Amino acid sequence: MHPPIIDAHAHCGRMDQYPPQDLQDYLQYAGGSGIQGAVMFPPVMEIYNRYDPHFEDDPQWSARRRAANEYLVHLATGQRQKFKVYPFFFIWNDFAVEQLAAEHRGIKWHRHSDEPRYRYDAPRCAAAIEEIRNRRMPVCLEEEWPNTLRFIDQLAPDVRVIIPHCGLLNGGYERFCNAGVWERPNIFADTALAPSHVIADYVRRYGVDRIMFGSDFPFGDPKSELHKILRLDLTEPQKRAILSDNIERLMADSNR
Repeated sequence: MHPPIIDAHAHCGRMDQYPPQDLQDYLQYAGGSGIQGAVMFPPVMEIYNRYDPHFEDDPQWSARRRAANEYLVHLATGQRQKFKVYPFFFIWNDFAVEQLAAEHRGIKWHRHSDEPRYRYDAPRCAAAIEEIRNRRMPVCLEEEWPNTLRFIDQLAPDVRVIIPHCGLLNGGYERFCNAGVWERPNIFADTALAPSHVIADYVRRYGVDRIMFGSDFPFGDPKSELHKILRLDLTEPQKRAILSDNIERLMADSNR
């Protein structure tokens, strides 16, 4: 019998349909896997135009972003099935933490190197981080290496941060190893799309207390990503830590 399973990294929305990524799409792909719930983020294209490096916000995008974040709250509060949605609030340059709902369990902070930039020097950025700190919310941070270091070293050194993909899109797994980042007690990792040998190496070096299963749906297949964890040479308590205990502990510690 498998331990409880929570996917700590999945995208879910209705406005961006390429690829389809509504809750029912996730459930179809995850069906029969034993996954009982998922941390879900709005798709990037429901938050900002990732294909325009000079993107400037406007009222239409602001409304789109609010609707995307509210949709996940709706899923968390209006569920009729056993599957549990844990919404993370996708933050952008309006740093609209006043829109945080009691159901939000964490923050999604995301961009790639060729996408519009966060305005880290804006006063509202500092105020948003202070609100996140006060609420003890974990932050799933996907950024370039210099900005990742700025966030964890300068802007939010005491905030609990999840580095997705075992760091593969934040600068590379080994770069985090060489810099000693994985050893910090407030830095976590998720396994979404990370190769099995990277996950196994992380566990060998750092243990299982700060790593959690993720699929990166719809870009990763929940069943396939889960099987990578189940195939590792782990004890049942170690599997449980990765598959549910660690993310549950992170979310339970937040002040909503």
